Amino acid sequence: MRNNLDRHLAAVRNLGILAHVDAGKTTVTERILFATGTTHKRGEVHDGTTVTDFDPQERDRGITIFAAAVSCDWDGHRVNLIDTPGHVDFADEVERSLRVLDGAVAVFDAVAGVEPQSESVWRQADRHGVPRIAFVNKLDRTGADLDTAVASIRERLHPVPLVVQLPIGIEDAFTGVVDLLRMRALTWGDGAETAVEGPVPEELREEALRRRRLLEEAVAERHPAALEEFCDRETLSAETLAAALRDLTRTGDGVVVLCGSAYRNRGIEPLLDAVVAYLPSPLDVPAVRGMHEGVDERRSADPAAPFAALAFKVNATPTGRLTYLRVYSGTIEKGDTVWDASAGRGERVGRILRVQADRHAQLERAVAGDIVAVIGLKAARAGSTLCAPDAPLVLEPPGVADPVVSVAVEPRRATDADRLASALARLAEEDPSLTVRTDAETGQTVLSGMGELHLEVAVEKIRRALGLEVNVGRPRVTYRETVGRGVSALVFRHVKQDGGAGQFAHVVLDVEPLEGGFDFRSAVVGGRVPQEYVRAVEAGCRDALAEGPLGGHAVTGLRVTLTDGATHVKDSSEMAFRTAGRLGLREALRACTMVLLEPVVEVTVTVPEDAVGGVLGDLATRRGRVTGSEVRGGAAVVTATVPLAELFGYATRLRSRTQGRGTFTARPTGYAPAPALTAAP
Repeated sequence: MRNNLDRHLAAVRNLGILAHVDAGKTTVTERILFATGTTHKRGEVHDGTTVTDFDPQERDRGITIFAAAVSCDWDGHRVNLIDTPGHVDFADEVERSLRVLDGAVAVFDAVAGVEPQSESVWRQADRHGVPRIAFVNKLDRTGADLDTAVASIRERLHPVPLVVQLPIGIEDAFTGVVDLLRMRALTWGDGAETAVEGPVPEELREEALRRRRLLEEAVAERHPAALEEFCDRETLSAETLAAALRDLTRTGDGVVVLCGSAYRNRGIEPLLDAVVAYLPSPLDVPAVRGMHEGVDERRSADPAAPFAALAFKVNATPTGRLTYLRVYSGTIEKGDTVWDASAGRGERVGRILRVQADRHAQLERAVAGDIVAVIGLKAARAGSTLCAPDAPLVLEPPGVADPVVSVAVEPRRATDADRLASALARLAEEDPSLTVRTDAETGQTVLSGMGELHLEVAVEKIRRALGLEVNVGRPRVTYRETVGRGVSALVFRHVKQDGGAGQFAHVVLDVEPLEGGFDFRSAVVGGRVPQEYVRAVEAGCRDALAEGPLGGHAVTGLRVTLTDGATHVKDSSEMAFRTAGRLGLREALRACTMVLLEPVVEVTVTVPEDAVGGVLGDLATRRGRVTGSEVRGGAAVVTATVPLAELFGYATRLRSRTQGRGTFTARPTGYAPAPALTAAP
C-alpha cells in the first residue's frame, strides 16, 4: 500500500506558467491541454476561446487576470497546472499561486527576451524556492533569436541556463528542434498535431555536436556524478545527462532551457517531457513547515499523515464559495469536518472538485500532493490553514503586498448602498490585495489595490456581476512619511489621575532615519524601565506609525531608541507605557524633519524608433528619469523611473503619440521623496 501511494505521488507535478504579459503563457497552457487530450480544439487568446482565460474581462482584454487551475495527464503523470497573470497589477495572484506550487515553467519571448514582469515573477519564484525550467517562445517571429534570449536570461536573472535544444530554421522557417540529449530532430509540419522524429539534419550536425559538448561541460562542472563520468569517458550518456539535469533543476543550480512556438504548436510535447523529467513531484520537495502552540512542526507528503492544506484562492460566487486548496499531507473526503486553524472554527467539506478552469469534476477524496477546490467552507480565506481537528497546525500564508492606488466608489442610486457594500466585501474576500475602508474625513468608501488596471477590473466586475451602476473617483496613490532629520532625548511623561488606580510612564526617546522599515531598540541601563514595559513602549511606537504628522500617512524608515525612563511603584503598567510610547513617538515625529514619500515605478516603453523623441519629452513632463535606452527587435525600448501618480491615463497618451504602435509596462520599485513636499518643525 505504501509503495502504491509513493508511486501515485511520484507521478504528480504541480506547476505554474510564469511570464511577462504577452509572452504567450496562456497559449502555452492551451497547447498543453490540447497535446494531452484534455481539450479537442486549440483555444486562441485573440478569438476568446481559451480554457483558462474564461472570465469575460479576460477575453475582452486579451490578458490573464485571474490565476486558473487545470489538470491533465501526460505519460502516466498527473499535471496540475496554474496559468498565472503576467500584468504587474496582478502580481499578488502570482504570489499566492507560487506559495502552493512545486515547480514552474517560465515563458520568454524569443524577440524581447527577459521583460520587466518576467524578472519580477522570477524573483518571486526565487523567494519561494520554486524550481523552474525555461521555454523560449515565439521562435517563428521576425527577429527571434534563441541565443540572444538565453543571454538576457543569464545577464538579467543570473541563473545557469542549460540549453537542451537547437532550433531548426529561424523566424518563418522555424519547423522544429534538435534534442541535444538524444541527438534527434523533432519537426512539425503546418497544422501538424504531433512531432515527427528523425535524424539531425546534416547541415546542423556539426553545430548540434558543438552545443551538446557545451551542455556536457556545463553540467559536469556542477554535478559530481556527471563530472566523474565525463572525466572517465570524456562524454556523458543521455541517461546521466538527464539525471544530472533533474538534480540541477531541483536544487536551483541550473535552469533547463527549451524553445518553440506555442501558437504554431511546435515544441509543446518536448516541454511536457521536460516537466515530467526535471520538475519535482510532491515527494521531492521538503516537508511543509507549520506552527502549533509556538512549536515548529513538519508534515511530509504522506496521504496517511494528519490532514493539512493551505487555501490559496477563493471564488465567492452568487451560488456559493469555491475554495482552492493545496493538500500537503493526509487525505480529505467529501463530508469530512476540518479545522480552520486561522479562524479557529470547524468547517464541513460539502464537495471536492477537480478543477478545469471554470468547469469541475467531482471527486470522492483528495490526498497529499493534490490541488483541488472544495465547496462548503464558510470562513476560509486565501492563506487559511485547514487541518485535522485532532492535529492542528498553522501553515505560513502567502504574503500580501500593500495597496498603492485608491479610488472612491459610490452607488449612483442611494438605494444600492447595501448591495455595493456587500459586493465590495466579496471582492476583498476573493482578492486579499484589494482593501475597502471608509474615509474618516469624507465618509467616502475607498477601494485600494495594486494599480489602475487592478481597480478598473474590480469595479467592472461589480458592474457586470451585479448590474450595479457605480461612480468612481480619480485614482489616488498611497503616500508614506519618513524621517529626514531626527531628534534626540525627547522626554515624554504620561500621567493620568482620575480616581482609582492612576497611570504613570516616563520615557526618553531618540528618533533617527533608517533605510526602510522600522527598528526599535532599548538602551536603558540599571533596570530603570523593566523589560515588560520596554515591550509595551515598542508596541505603542508601532501604533503611532499608522498616522504621520504631514498628512496622516503611514510612517516608515526610522529607528526609535528608548534611552531612559522612570516608573511609579503603584501607577505604572504595560498599558501606561504603551500609551507613552504611542503619544511620545507622535510628539517626537512632530519635532522631526519629516519627508513625504510617493510610490515610484520602473516604466519600460517600447515604441517605433521615430517616436522616441516624443516619448522622452512626455516622460520628462511626468517627472520621469530615463535610466536606459536600447534598440531591440527593430523597436526602441526606453526604461525610466516615474512617480506612479504621473502615470494615470498614460496608456491613452502613449497610444495617441505613437499612432497606437507604442506599449508600456510598469513595475513598482519602492518610494521616493515627493518634491517640495517636506515639512520641518
